[in-house]
Amino acid sequence: MSFTESQEHRDLRAAVAALGKRYGRDYVTEVVREGRYPDELWAEAGALGYLGVNLPEEYGGGGRGITELAVVLEELGAAGCPLLMMVVSPAICGSVIARFGTEAQKRKWLPGIAAGTYRMAFGITEPEAGSNSHRITTTARREGDGWVLNGRKVFISGVDIADTTLIVGRTEDERTGKLKPCLFVVERETPGFLKTPIPMELAAPEKQFELVFDQVRLPADALVGDEDAGLLQLFAGLNPERVMTAAFALGMARHALARAVDYARTRTVWRDPIGAHQAVAHPLAESHVEIELARLMMLKAAHLYDAGDDMGAGEAANMAKFAAADAAVRAVDRAVHTLGGNGLASEYGLASLLTAVRVARIAPVSREMILNYVSHTTLGLPKSY
Repeated sequence: MSFTESQEHRDLRAAVAALGKRYGRDYVTEVVREGRYPDELWAEAGALGYLGVNLPEEYGGGGRGITELAVVLEELGAAGCPLLMMVVSPAICGSVIARFGTEAQKRKWLPGIAAGTYRMAFGITEPEAGSNSHRITTTARREGDGWVLNGRKVFISGVDIADTTLIVGRTEDERTGKLKPCLFVVERETPGFLKTPIPMELAAPEKQFELVFDQVRLPADALVGDEDAGLLQLFAGLNPERVMTAAFALGMARHALARAVDYARTRTVWRDPIGAHQAVAHPLAESHVEIELARLMMLKAAHLYDAGDDMGAGEAANMAKFAAADAAVRAVDRAVHTLGGNGLASEYGLASLLTAVRVARIAPVSREMILNYVSHTTLGLPKSY
């Protein structure tokens, strides 16, 4: 891992930043106000190859890795127009299918995911289990050549705009009778697959849904990968999810910090710009430090994942998500305070980030569960649950 960014990455950052600048925060605000999805930005990013930069070339992708996909999402976020479905469709679902799907599954789904013409949502969280894969109650049983799926999921993003949803369920091990995690792809219009929007205070284009699977019949090829390797396959998707959540948070943090710095540099109340006062300058400088530190951990996690080190990537991805989320929450809060009353005005577009940025602290895993992971796995302390 080099601490000097390659020319390829610098070029990618510049190109994506230029795309994001043409849309910007005002575009997202308009999209949210109209109750629609940022289809124009998504389509252009797909056509330019940015959405599938991490997917294999033979299936229409860019042949690179999560490192490059994180660059794309961070730069769009820094421009004020992050795409949450990038975390889900190419990062989680695309990574799992590219690594574990059959040849037929790869050819069926990956080209569309890479181009942005096909979207896949991801469903793991449940009302009682949260994201605890060991307590998931959504189950699939064999019936003939296929499967029958039953269960519930909550807080599943973008199901209304996704063609399919990759569902984490459990099947019974024929040898032990114990339930084990497995992954199934469910088509949007499959009978028995019910979707109910969850009202949210969050001002974002992507809607959240509760899903119900009532005797949903699936073909044999709806099962992704090996039935006996579900947990390995699941974490192959969750590590990119955490890396991309860090990128999402860092993008928003950079956007808020840039707005605050610009304001502090030009806003004059007394003789000098307010940025000349240490009480204003130091919190912004501290946020810059925190953002840079979190980015280093994010890049380490992405590098480890792309190198095939799933265990190392798991630890680093969790810590990157933890650090980036905290840095983002503080950056947005400091930015709003820097602007004072203007920080809450619609004109500056910062107030809506106060809610949006907290998502990174809560999802896809809470900061407390990350601390549990680090204390148990890294420090070797006894489990608390």
